[in-house]
Amino acid sequence: MSTIEQAYRHIASVDGVRSGRAVVAGTRIAVHDVIGLILNGASVDDVVESFPSLTRAQVYECLAYYEEHKAEIDYAAAQQMAETEA
Repeated sequence: MSTIEQAYRHIASVDGVRSGRAVVAGTRIAVHDVIGLILNGASVDDVVESFPSLTRAQVYECLAYYEEHKAEIDYAAAQQMAETEA
């Protein structure tokens, strides 16, 4: 069990899934995907609507994870944006 999984029930980091970045456990949805929506004005309910496989608890845990790992998540989001624009 990784340290992430010990501290966050709904967050995991799995080699080979989203480059080992933090994801919602059991999915390929990265925490930075969820946070990106929130930072662009989406509510928790909007995120659940965008990702129907997620629960509100999982979205709130992404927010908690972000509060403690802001630099990591901001970097992952910036990398994804750069890859998208390339």
